[in-house]
Amino acid sequence: MSFILFIIVLGALIFVHELGHFLVAKKCGMRVDEFGLGFPPRVFGKKIGETTYSINWIPFGGFVKIFGENPAVNPEAEPLPTDETRNFGKKNRGWQAAVLVAGVTFNIIFAWLLIAVSFVSGFPAPVGYYQNVSVENPRLILTQVLTDSPAAKAGLQVGDAIVSITAAADSILNLTAESVSDFMNQHEGQEVSIVYERSDIRSEVKLTPITGIASGRAAVGVGLDLIGTVELPFFRALWESAKTTGILLVEITRGLGKFFYNAFTFRADFSEVTGPVGIVNLVGAAARLGLANLLGFTAFISLNLAVINLLPIPALDGGRLVFVAIEAIRRRPLNPKIVNYLNGAGFALLLILMLVITYKDVIKLF
Repeated sequence: MSFILFIIVLGALIFVHELGHFLVAKKCGMRVDEFGLGFPPRVFGKKIGETTYSINWIPFGGFVKIFGENPAVNPEAEPLPTDETRNFGKKNRGWQAAVLVAGVTFNIIFAWLLIAVSFVSGFPAPVGYYQNVSVENPRLILTQVLTDSPAAKAGLQVGDAIVSITAAADSILNLTAESVSDFMNQHEGQEVSIVYERSDIRSEVKLTPITGIASGRAAVGVGLDLIGTVELPFFRALWESAKTTGILLVEITRGLGKFFYNAFTFRADFSEVTGPVGIVNLVGAAARLGLANLLGFTAFISLNLAVINLLPIPALDGGRLVFVAIEAIRRRPLNPKIVNYLNGAGFALLLILMLVITYKDVIKLF
């Protein structure tokens, strides 16, 4: 089920991104030869007007083939004379940049709308995170379960709601992340009973806090947060969503910048990065917290894709924007062979990075 949800989420994000390129290219008068979801080989394709709409076998991506965007790599059949005015490379640099930025812009708008919808429908939010916003029915929720920890071995999962925690005759009266942490530390080596709810089904597990998980403290290997529901009227939801989207964009950009800085200084920790395999599990965990949480998680991934696509790496939109800027300064096109070589090298680099991250994700499963 998690994999199916992942494919749906990924397909929606790719469609929105490529739709941005497609609509703006059409608006600019460029000829769009194909709008494809996934990468070839092709499963299905239908030509409507001048554009072929296709679904392809490899689901991790999509593309919009614009006439003249990659002339040396993908030469078209002899165009009609009138088609030359619809060539991507013949348009002014402003229109070219607008087409390249459109995919990222649509991802940001999509995230904004998703967060707004989740606010209207009732969005799970930590107590105290949003100012002047009431959080209803807060519960202590597992936000993380460490691999090979007592909690993981007992079967606890992200999204489980803690009902009670006891050890012999001792119990916690006020469930908070801090009180649970202190309780576990005080009962090192003792059997602790945890009653939790998952999908409205109440269960109980017994486990023992151990040292070596949290620095200087006994723990069971979970992250906890007091999470309730925020439900807002439509226009308030749009405003709060806009603020949340901006905050997330800043934080994602900072995090990504820090990762690449560490990568160039050979201090990057690839275990902190999640690829497709890891995202499958995260999508499943988000879905267990409800539809609103799944929408919020999808918005978060959409914003990550937006920031990543703006990186000045050849083959990404950001790299293509750099080429457009250089051409604008030089007042003449770059050598197509050099551009296509750099795009190919950039794509290979991204593929290697994805394989490394995927390998790390698979290792975490065992």
